[in-house]
Amino acid sequence: MNWRILAPVIALVVFCLFWEVLVWVNDWPNYKMASPSDLGPAFWKFRWLFLEYGWDTLWRTVVGLVLSVIVGVLLGMIMGLNRTMRDALYPLLVGFNAIPKATVVPIIALLFVGQHDMNTILIAFLISFFPIAVSVSIGLSTLEPEYRDILAALGASRFTIFWKIALPKTLPEFFGALKVAVTLAFIGTNLMEIVEPHGRGLGHLFDSGKISADYPLMFAVLIALAALGILLYYVVVVLERIFAGWAERSPT
Repeated sequence: MNWRILAPVIALVVFCLFWEVLVWVNDWPNYKMASPSDLGPAFWKFRWLFLEYGWDTLWRTVVGLVLSVIVGVLLGMIMGLNRTMRDALYPLLVGFNAIPKATVVPIIALLFVGQHDMNTILIAFLISFFPIAVSVSIGLSTLEPEYRDILAALGASRFTIFWKIALPKTLPEFFGALKVAVTLAFIGTNLMEIVEPHGRGLGHLFDSGKISADYPLMFAVLIALAALGILLYYVVVVLERIFAGWAERSPT
């Protein structure tokens, strides 16, 4: 029996049972706290919207995440391989990351009126690239100098040192940051989807449920977002095992 697969399923079942019992014991109406048994009818009633809007949310999040990987890795390499650039850029990145992205969303929406897809992707990118840039920077800047010295003495070029030693060393940190960035990207996507009045996506469906006081629909949207986040997280886990599986292997 594969407990690594079974354990998350058991945890999910226990969580849903606890949630159901909590609502039942407190006798909460569904306009105060929807229970898992309330979600099935909501999913079925709006099944086509969940499929359509779920896809809209997913592809925008993935595009924003891909952009965050590209920019985050480039910034991380610049800061990790050059201390002067690291000292110059770190304060800017930290200051930008300290700004609540909920305050940036209306600014982006006003700057690019009617560009809902671009706005959503942009917020997903802005909220998720920071941990990737920092992880790559730390991984490269903490490379043991003796590795550089040995390879340099053997005649290896700086590119060879980077490709053979520095890059593989950063992969565990990179994938760890990417797992965090996945959840952040979903947050950014849904922030914009909620703000845009004529947008699409699960965030817009959540806002519609709030306006119509359909609380089971609102909770169903939250569960759908969690499911998409878990799906994308495990995609990253698979990629990590392919490209950095050696980091999980314990020495014999």
